[in-house]
Order: sequence, then structure tokens, then C-alpha cells
Amino acid sequence: MIAIHRTFAAAIACAAFALPLSSAAAEDKSAQKPQKERVVIQVSDADPQKWNLALNNAKNVQTDLGADKTEVEIVAYGPGIGMLKADAVVANRIEDAVAAGVKVVACENTMKAQKLSRDDMNRKVDFVAAGVVQLMRRQQQGYAYIRP
Repeated sequence: MIAIHRTFAAAIACAAFALPLSSAAAEDKSAQKPQKERVVIQVSDADPQKWNLALNNAKNVQTDLGADKTEVEIVAYGPGIGMLKADAVVANRIEDAVAAGVKVVACENTMKAQKLSRDDMNRKVDFVAAGVVQLMRRQQQGYAYIRP
């Protein structure tokens, strides 16, 4: 009989501790902001039309879903890196996209291979060590992947 009372008392004690944890977890979930829609766009072609398509895709995502509700990142590597140079034909569009909240990143591996320095690049872009690795990480983080 004593063993039953101890078991019952232990169960009540566990339940008492569990209730505040459940309430705290519910409060934490309700206090969290809704997760933003996230997309990463690959550009590895030197074609200005592909760049314009990628930039249009980024703008359309922000327009349709709301710029404040999205995280959009464009990753450039390989031949596509040339479009992130300061004198590229799409330089003004890159700057507009960054101003609108799109993160544009250049692959430093590609830059090194093409003997480009950060000084050669559009002043608005960010840099990552490896563009392909950045794409992998973003997909692992739940970003949708687009390659125009």
C-alpha cells in the first residue's frame, strides 16, 4: 500500500512539473514570429538574360509574398561571377535588388580562379568562400532552390 502511495505521489509531482513546461512551451510558440519564406537563386552563367531573369524572380517573390516576409539570396559562381563586377551590364539592377533586401553573394573561390579581388566587384555584394557550399547550406536550412 505504501508503494502505491509513493508511486501516486511521484506521478502527481511529475504532472505538476510538466504543466508549467507545457504552458511555457505554448507561450514560446505563440510569441515566435512566423517563419519567412526563403529562396536561394543560383546564377552560374555569364548571360545577362539569365541574370535579369534571376533578378526578376527575386523581385517577383518579394512582390507576391511581401519583401518583409521573405529572405531572398542570389549566389553567383563560375562564369556568372562576371555579372557582379563593378562595371557589369546588370550592376544597377544588382544594386536595386540589394536595396530591396535581396542578398547577393559572390563566390571567392571563383574570384580567386579568375584573379578578381573584392575591389573589382560591385560594392553592394557580399562574399562567401564557396558558392556551391553556400547553396548546399541554404537548402539544408530549408531554402527553396531556383536556377533560372
